[in-house]
Amino acid sequence: MVTSTILSDLGTEILIPACALVGIVFSLLQWFLVSKVSLSLDKPDAKHAFTESLIEEEEGVNDHNVVQKCAEIQNAISEGATSFLFTEYQYVGIFMIAFAVLIFVFLGSVEGFSTSYQQCTYDTTKMCKPALFTAVFSTVSFILGAITSVISGFLGMKIATYANARTTLEARKGVGKAFIVAFRSGAVMGFLLAANGLLVLYITINVFKIYYGDDWEGLFEAITGYGLGGSSMALFGRVGGGIYTKAADVGADLVGKVERNIPEDDPRNPAVIADNVGDNVGDIAAMMYPLLISSVGILVCLITTLFATDIFEVKTVKEIEPSLKNQLIISTVLMTIGIALVSWIALPYSFTIFNFGVQKEVKNWQLFLCVGVGLWAGLIIGFVTEYYTSNAYSPVKDVADSCRTGAATNVIFGLALGYKSVIIPIFAIAISIFVSFSFAAMYGIAVAALGMLSTIATGLAIDAYGPISDNAGGIAEMAGMSHRIRERTDALDAAGNTTAAIGKGFAIGSAALVSLALFGAFVSRAEITTVDVLTPKVFIGLLVGAMLPYWFSAMTMKSVGKAALSMVEEVRRQFNTIPGLMEGTAKPDYATCVKISTDASIKEMIPPGALVMLTPLIVGIFFGVETLSGVLAGSLVSGVQIAISASNTGGAWDNAKKYIEAGASEHARTLGPKGSDAHKAAVIGDTVGDPLKDTSGPSLNILIKLMAVESLVFAPFFATHGGLLFKVF
Repeated sequence: MVTSTILSDLGTEILIPACALVGIVFSLLQWFLVSKVSLSLDKPDAKHAFTESLIEEEEGVNDHNVVQKCAEIQNAISEGATSFLFTEYQYVGIFMIAFAVLIFVFLGSVEGFSTSYQQCTYDTTKMCKPALFTAVFSTVSFILGAITSVISGFLGMKIATYANARTTLEARKGVGKAFIVAFRSGAVMGFLLAANGLLVLYITINVFKIYYGDDWEGLFEAITGYGLGGSSMALFGRVGGGIYTKAADVGADLVGKVERNIPEDDPRNPAVIADNVGDNVGDIAAMMYPLLISSVGILVCLITTLFATDIFEVKTVKEIEPSLKNQLIISTVLMTIGIALVSWIALPYSFTIFNFGVQKEVKNWQLFLCVGVGLWAGLIIGFVTEYYTSNAYSPVKDVADSCRTGAATNVIFGLALGYKSVIIPIFAIAISIFVSFSFAAMYGIAVAALGMLSTIATGLAIDAYGPISDNAGGIAEMAGMSHRIRERTDALDAAGNTTAAIGKGFAIGSAALVSLALFGAFVSRAEITTVDVLTPKVFIGLLVGAMLPYWFSAMTMKSVGKAALSMVEEVRRQFNTIPGLMEGTAKPDYATCVKISTDASIKEMIPPGALVMLTPLIVGIFFGVETLSGVLAGSLVSGVQIAISASNTGGAWDNAKKYIEAGASEHARTLGPKGSDAHKAAVIGDTVGDPLKDTSGPSLNILIKLMAVESLVFAPFFATHGGLLFKVF
């Protein structure tokens, strides 16, 4: 039984692109407001240069030299980031073309490159479009997804490098002004990319619909390629950028802080430019997928953003983290109302879905609950992540306290924290799966994932805020600004570390739900009747799949280690051979360090990427769809656990170090100051955690999604021609 909806088809067709355009306009408005912070070298006396008095004026920082230094440093970071991304995209472009050819050949060969119509899977009374044309459209959508992801990554990097020095300069007026610039810059990225992803997908579906007409099965088989293109580019971006930034970060920290006892981001350290470049290409360029969200989420996030920038302005350091936390709460509450409204006006009271070929009737209120449970599970995961990674709570304070007895106890406490932080998020994901599947089968799980990602614009804004604040602190140090400025940027950065961990928690939780929904679609499309773990074919796949996240993590961790080794040796060489470097009278050779990170990341990103992209192809072709279903289930189950623990362990170690450095409480002061044994132990923990939280951990959520969507795209080929070994033996 299907009833009519309050919102007409025409209304839906207008609402989606309208919301996307509103998101783009809002992001451009935020960009304009950020650009009002002057970074001009030509007009230091322009009227808009300093519209408010500078708090640090008496310390001599209201000097054109400071603005000039900030501009120079920003240009160096921007040039380095642009150069790295262009180099990376050249290699990724070759992969994109090769894989596009593979998609066309494999999918086209399913029906022997036939141009004749075929019987539909879900409705055998209808005829669907030829497999050859689905192969063509799948290839086109793959390329579109890849290009969208690449452009999104580049724009994200440009926004971040545009904003970092401006955040530093605003810190002279107070922490509130700096926070607004950093958060608005994050909002530019969040809204631009969310709206861009939505608009491109909407246009693609409508263009494809001209050919497919009522053949929804063929249309969405073709559209699946869009997700594959976006995910594959995101994986290479995250792994390559993560290796780049963490090689520089580890090298800068170990030699600078531990051996030479100089501050983080000190201009005497030759690795600092490479580190600050890496903050943008690793933390920003890579965070571009999943962006396929509901258009209502953009409007909700727009209202939510105004609470942080216009309604309740941050005035003190203590208000930074609560303000960011409130973004999550406000967006979740408003989105719940938005979901209810959309479910009421856009869905019929009851409708039919297919559950592995069996019809199931679903009510609109049931679908609302599916989306809502995903949304609120995301908030729970966010809060748990904050509890385990923020230095305002006991877990991070305990990790900091363990530094009294050295690096070994710090590492032990940090690992324990990460493992423990997995418990509640897994229960939240499990409950979401059970509730949503009970109401609407696999479709319910898919919309639960959408619920978790419905506030993605706010999530991206918060996530992008972190590296912008981190860079702002580095620029303040390198420009020789007062310690008070650095204290403010450090406070922004510490909050950014926590919110970045929260963002990763959301991404991992949603990846679990998305992958499960894709897994269900794969099983259906490959025409597998049951996935029985007691059969050898499935069980061996389960074991291998559970091992893959460990193999992938080992490759990315070792890549960071190898690159960091080269960086440490280069930084030591410069300190030992360049006269006057420690005294600050000579300039370090930044370019060599940037080259080390670039070369290492480009070289080392290929094997992990190949592992993820080739595994489904090899398993599907040689072992068949049943074994591949086991691999997907195994990688999902183990990948989620490792990703959560790795991200939270790294975030906790980072904030434990910052807790000691800030010395904001009596307890923190007993562990400090900078350069103390406890602080050195904290730095070692932080450097161990860097590749965990910024390379391996965040890449795993892309791994489980990418393997699932790739298997789904190639499912018809695997079902027809796969399982060669089992056919022979």
